[in-house]
Amino acid sequence: MDLEQYTTVIPVHGATLPARMVCVHAELFFIHAKTWFSDAGYVAGMKIAVLGAGAIGSTFAYHLARDGHEVTAVARGARLERLQEDRAIVLSDGARAPVAVAGTLDPTVPYDLVLVTVLAPQVESVLPALRQSAAKHIMFMFNTFEPLDRLRDAVGAERFSFGFPGGVLAHLIDGKLRRRVLRGTTVGNAAWARVFGAAGIPTVTSADMHGWLRSHAAFVIPLMSIGVVVAHRNAGITWREARRYAAALARAFHVVRGLGHAVTPTEVAWLSRLPRPLTTCLFWLMSRTQELRNLGALGAAEPRMLIDMVAAAAPGQAAELLAIRP
Repeated sequence: MDLEQYTTVIPVHGATLPARMVCVHAELFFIHAKTWFSDAGYVAGMKIAVLGAGAIGSTFAYHLARDGHEVTAVARGARLERLQEDRAIVLSDGARAPVAVAGTLDPTVPYDLVLVTVLAPQVESVLPALRQSAAKHIMFMFNTFEPLDRLRDAVGAERFSFGFPGGVLAHLIDGKLRRRVLRGTTVGNAAWARVFGAAGIPTVTSADMHGWLRSHAAFVIPLMSIGVVVAHRNAGITWREARRYAAALARAFHVVRGLGHAVTPTEVAWLSRLPRPLTTCLFWLMSRTQELRNLGALGAAEPRMLIDMVAAAAPGQAAELLAIRP
């Protein structure tokens, strides 16, 4: 920057300063800002692939693309066709975030991040592509109770992490994304938490994502299972049924602790210590809300999957959970 040409003065808070002085301070500010973001692990314009551009993946793709990152949405079927037509993530209000679109993950591209947002049963089919990928970092993001070692070993511990979109509420309606982004997204990598946060997805970190995921599964299994029932019957559960779901919740948390994890985060740990009659009452009341019916409308596949995972992790200890399997 040629500062000698700046000879005029600029008013600043009622005073006048030489323009060259203002420019010097501005340049120093941007140098320090660039250094701070670099040290924090945040770099603008990174190459990011979102593998599984459903509602959750599309939400991350939208926010990251709007924040200036080069995003590729990897999808299949009808979702792929819609993305190829739009060449963007399109919100229900018409807002758009242009993205590149692909039907498969290109293994030769050195993505800064591949964010894997497929469902747990679909992971096996994408692991070969992830093993071969030149990506620098791979973050899995879905509900699971299973050990994480297999995924870590598949992609390499040095580029593995896990996260969960706990604050993202999203649906695709006729190919358009309707989403609410709240606090609650949790990841195991602080640098990526800052990237997501800068993109408008408030994100915190957990030092024990495995324990976090298992605690979360224990918490949502009864809620999802109740949701399936009330969505089908269009009415709340009985008090007797609520007691069964409360017993299942207590058993799920017992299994988590028995596997060597502390129940986390703090809010879920607090819930795990509530007296059984109180959780019974909460489930009875929640079963009468539209939110739980909406949750149940997503189907029984996910709560069934999580219950089966708990039963496999703790053989002979999941009878109360199997009793509520939808």
